[in-house]
Amino acid sequence: MTEFFQGFGMSYEWAWTVSTLVGIIVISLLVMFSVAMVIYVDRKVLGAIMLRRGPNVVGPFGLLQSFADGLKVFLQETIIPSAANKGIFLLAPIITFTVALAAWAVIPFDAGVVLADINVGLLYILAISSLGVYGVVMSGWASNSKYPFFSAMRAAAQMISYEVSIGFVLVCVVLFAGTFNMTGIVEAQKGHGLGIINGFFVNPLLFPMFVVFFISALAETARAPFDLTEAESELVAGYQTEYSSMAFALFWLGEYANILLMCSLCTLLFMGGWLPPVEWAPLYAVPGIVWFLLKTFMFFFMFSWIWATVPRYRYDQLMRLGWKVFLPMSLMFVALISGYLMATGHFG
Repeated sequence: MTEFFQGFGMSYEWAWTVSTLVGIIVISLLVMFSVAMVIYVDRKVLGAIMLRRGPNVVGPFGLLQSFADGLKVFLQETIIPSAANKGIFLLAPIITFTVALAAWAVIPFDAGVVLADINVGLLYILAISSLGVYGVVMSGWASNSKYPFFSAMRAAAQMISYEVSIGFVLVCVVLFAGTFNMTGIVEAQKGHGLGIINGFFVNPLLFPMFVVFFISALAETARAPFDLTEAESELVAGYQTEYSSMAFALFWLGEYANILLMCSLCTLLFMGGWLPPVEWAPLYAVPGIVWFLLKTFMFFFMFSWIWATVPRYRYDQLMRLGWKVFLPMSLMFVALISGYLMATGHFG
């Protein structure tokens, strides 16, 4: 894209700046549009599993329901509780939404289709996703209400707990791929299984880590059965209870943007990203971005399926799973995988 703008007589610096801004705008709009559509898909999947119709009135098949909901919250009045800390109260949803979008900068949708193809892309995602906890804690504290504060404390403990396990899972993937670059990780999965299957998920040493990552992704995004941060029976609606209008919508957009991010990471780290499932020449006729979106949608469907079928954990069960099961298990596999790779001369 930089070369395209250079064709208009721009210097390299200006062409790079303009192309980067265009890329940011395009990715941001695509992510927000995708969020609107996956909310619709989420409601339709839940409706089908629960034998309900789901959205079916606004637009054909109810496709415009998410946009109608967005317009509704946009037109509502923003109410700030009188005892709240106004500055932090308004800053919290902005941080949550901004951090959720920033992580998409290093996500490759296809070969070469990435905003920033940096060598430490995986570390960047881990760092950026860790910042989301600040928006949650700030919103719970600034609301000056006990229930949002309790929810924020739950969310902070939950997100930090499962980020530890996710970090060790990523170490396992990096050991096999030999790079932190997201494109390099996808390329390393080409023909990984018996020379014909694209994806680390077929590896006996990495499949358990795939399961750990998927379950940790559910906990990291506070999806059922780990939605303790918004458990209606005791917390009403979670850390965003006191929010309304666009402030609430920013939390909503950030939450689903993070869910899509985790689904895309499952695709990129274990399912071969934009590569077709198997090494068969006719499958490469399908654009890589189509494979990427299909795999990501498959994981989102699994997120919705689990939400509709699995009962909520107790908080002690949630913490026990993260610290007493996933953490020792992921540490053991880091040692096991590194030992195996050294024994087979992978690092030589």
